[in-house]
Amino acid sequence: MRARHARAAKALDVQTEAGGAFWGWAGRTLGVPARTADGAPAWLRLVSAPEDKASGKLWDGNLDAQHVFGDLDGRRPALLTVHDAVDNGTAYRAELSARVEQPVLSNDPVLQRDLQLPDSWWEDLAGTLAKVAAVNTDRVAVRQQYMDRAIPEFVGIPAPAVTCWTTAHSDLHWANVTAPLRILDWEGWGRAPEGFDAATLYAYSLLQEDVAARVCDAFPVLGSPAGLAAEAAVCAQLLQTVARGDNLVLQGQLRNWAEELRRR
Repeated sequence: MRARHARAAKALDVQTEAGGAFWGWAGRTLGVPARTADGAPAWLRLVSAPEDKASGKLWDGNLDAQHVFGDLDGRRPALLTVHDAVDNGTAYRAELSARVEQPVLSNDPVLQRDLQLPDSWWEDLAGTLAKVAAVNTDRVAVRQQYMDRAIPEFVGIPAPAVTCWTTAHSDLHWANVTAPLRILDWEGWGRAPEGFDAATLYAYSLLQEDVAARVCDAFPVLGSPAGLAAEAAVCAQLLQTVARGDNLVLQGQLRNWAEELRRR
């Protein structure tokens, strides 16, 4: 990955900077701060996949998001260019984006500390997600078939009827947002039940009761009949990760949430 990243930097005529390298899940991605030929700060991210799997929603997510959203009124780092290569059966895509200078609000998706964010931040988040939700797309983030299978298994209720499908970022956690607001990592965006992003952020806030309550205040869809399908889908997703040995720190809170959803 390091060698391919260096080749991509050369192909795109950017200089990478020492320090600040970020490895994604299981070493699938490698991101490094960089500067373009004219000195503009940038971020060079390399993603890899077997050549026969280098397509589809996740592979094209950032590129599709650029075409549809642009920089989303400054709330999304613009994708400047991409460079594709294949080597010995592995495909590599280098994505050069505008650099976000602000640090993410958490190094872990699960929020481990209290956050005091101004009302303006929450208003910006709600407004930005409303713009995302209004976009028409054929990309799918959450499938009905998954909900029909996973919600009964992990939450213990039949999959609630989805009253409204909207477009979602679909991975809205605390390691993907900054203050002032920027939303990172647009690989998986697509159609999901109304309130899915709010429910995701709520789930990753469960260790911090005040922040979780603030999420609910900012997104009244949570706790409402319209939000039940999204909440159940997110709860099922994360309980499934717990069953696989991930997000164990949330296990108790997720089970309590599932009990609340069963009562609703």
